[in-house]
Amino acid sequence: MRHQRLDLGDLEIFYREAGPPDAPVVLLPHGYPCSSYQYRNLMPALADRWRTVAPDFPGFGYSGTPALEQCTFDGYAEFLLRFADRLGLDRYALYLHDYGSQIGLRAAIAEPQRVAALIIQNGDVYEDALGPKYQGLREYWERPTPGGRAALEDAVSEAGFREEFLNDVRKELTELIPPDLWTLAWTQLRTPERRAIMVGLMEGLRDNLEWFPRYQAYLREHRPPTLIAWGPQDGYMPEASARAYLRDLPDAEFHLLDGGHWALETNLDEIAALIRDFLTRKGLNAIPPA
Repeated sequence: MRHQRLDLGDLEIFYREAGPPDAPVVLLPHGYPCSSYQYRNLMPALADRWRTVAPDFPGFGYSGTPALEQCTFDGYAEFLLRFADRLGLDRYALYLHDYGSQIGLRAAIAEPQRVAALIIQNGDVYEDALGPKYQGLREYWERPTPGGRAALEDAVSEAGFREEFLNDVRKELTELIPPDLWTLAWTQLRTPERRAIMVGLMEGLRDNLEWFPRYQAYLREHRPPTLIAWGPQDGYMPEASARAYLRDLPDAEFHLLDGGHWALETNLDEIAALIRDFLTRKGLNAIPPA
């Protein structure tokens, strides 16, 4: 694993990279409230045959903190494309997870020729299949109140992050999810500026719902080769959220795992094996299998 930094505009961006520089690329945008740290184990598991690249979004992880108005889903999609340009990533398999699914799909809509394949793991883009844990957010979106906003602010806390990472996985699996995830995320996001960014993104999810039909249209029209590897023990994105993709991607390879939202912590070997097989069969492997 190589830990890198670059200046992009007026911000320093941190990213992780592994694998041969001339190998096919897997681009790994992260979710909330994590960073490129979520891919720390997957990247070396692929790095013998693929170039894996995972940036920290501005305002997350070890990257710099931008102005609040830049931290929107549109802003992050633009960042992802600028980051890919800077590293010369003209074509890649795109990993879609959590917020990264919506950011990645906006980037794909803007420049579809870059996307060689999709790997979808617990990233929802179907409003009718949202899980029960969205209920509080839905109520706030419909009737914003100071009390509702205070609840969002309370969620941006170490205890709130712990709940995000443990979510609804069964007890035996919680023992596999390291507390480093929420303690590191809280350490990195606890400043007033970054907490404001996190709350703003949760509020911005309301407008993001209007993009869901556009994401679905992109999937129908372009039909990129797609692997779905999903942890259904997820109060935000249950099994129905995964199966909804099959409406627009009927040829997708579909796998339900014994895991939840952060399945890379509990099902790493299984997901890595699925990705390796999928990318190899799709011809996205410049180095012949051993």
